[in-house]
Amino acid sequence: MNRVVVTALAAITPLGNDLESSWANLLAGKSGIAKLTSFDASGYDTQIAGEVKGFDPTKYVSVKAARRMEKFSQYAVAASKMLMESAAWQIPPEEAHRSGVIIGVGLGGLESIENQHKKLMESGPGRISPFFIPTIIANMAAGMVSIELGARGANICTTTACASGTHAVGSAFSEIKLGRNDVMICGGAESTITPLAFAGFNASKALSTRNDDPERASRPFDRDRDGFVMGEGCGLLLLESLDHAKARGATILAEVVGFGASGDAYHMTAPPEDGSGAAIAMQKALEEARVEPSQVDHINAHGTSTHLNDLCETRAIKSVFGKQAGNIAICGNKGQMGHLLGAAGGVEAVFSVMALATGILPGTVNQITPDPECDLDYGAGGARKQEAAFALSNSFGFGGTNACMLFKRYDG
Repeated sequence: MNRVVVTALAAITPLGNDLESSWANLLAGKSGIAKLTSFDASGYDTQIAGEVKGFDPTKYVSVKAARRMEKFSQYAVAASKMLMESAAWQIPPEEAHRSGVIIGVGLGGLESIENQHKKLMESGPGRISPFFIPTIIANMAAGMVSIELGARGANICTTTACASGTHAVGSAFSEIKLGRNDVMICGGAESTITPLAFAGFNASKALSTRNDDPERASRPFDRDRDGFVMGEGCGLLLLESLDHAKARGATILAEVVGFGASGDAYHMTAPPEDGSGAAIAMQKALEEARVEPSQVDHINAHGTSTHLNDLCETRAIKSVFGKQAGNIAICGNKGQMGHLLGAAGGVEAVFSVMALATGILPGTVNQITPDPECDLDYGAGGARKQEAAFALSNSFGFGGTNACMLFKRYDG
């Protein structure tokens, strides 16, 4: 089995249009959540979001190409080019068939679906764009990245709701570990801040309605949390076999050592109250890595700011880690960015690797009133300087799907 390492990272988030600004603002405790600008939400229960701000796709693709891509694909292509620039490497033609792309997308092109449906109703079928279908399909993020970078290995989209990005990283890890590919571009992308998506999530009572206090609306693990805030963006990692990375003299940021996936087999949207499904996924990641619970010192939590998720995730962590649970530095990035849905696992995997590589662990904002049932160390004091040997990144989604990545500080 091949060892797998991370050699480059990229991110586009509500906190910044590149990794450097996103990471700096995350550590500074800044918020990317504000009043919604994408459409008039005055008639909605929720009027706030974590939007990507000032993004210009024509810095990365032509105007013509940008018009034929939904924003989630634009984000993926832009992030992939930043990723390869950070890696100081391009895919050689002779390695193209061993270099692949797996990008998770939860909902795909909702904006185009809404716009084209309106056009159909108002003007008839002859007015529908010939690019409608290829624009909206979720796998187009991976497809466009493959085209732009010349990656001819595995080209896959994972669509598992809010676990999509983490399943993508886990699948890419497996591709390299098993020797099917040498290099994988992986992560998650999403942009579904649209009228229909907001109406749907409001109907299910999933979103926070703290419209007058957007920066403090997302409150992972706080007693008074009232739902998640929708976000958008992209997070990508460049994974390589250790041999490939060494051969090209790559800078190694971390090692990927474990992946765990599970199903709740319980409910369409709610996790089991004991968190047992999430616990299975975490345990599987540890088992694959042959790592004891006592060795894990950092967890990037799913931490959605919904009542059930935060409570059940806390219970799952206690179940897996026992007495060690209270010693683990946990963070919930969604307090500052909102929930990036299919992109969340990609971005949070990026931040998990950054925590290992820099020795700085992010905290969790907006823990204003402690929840007595969520009583672990969630980093309420903000980012801290602390070396970590292992970082676990959790993602859980509707349909009872759970995914966890385990990263290790690279030490040769």
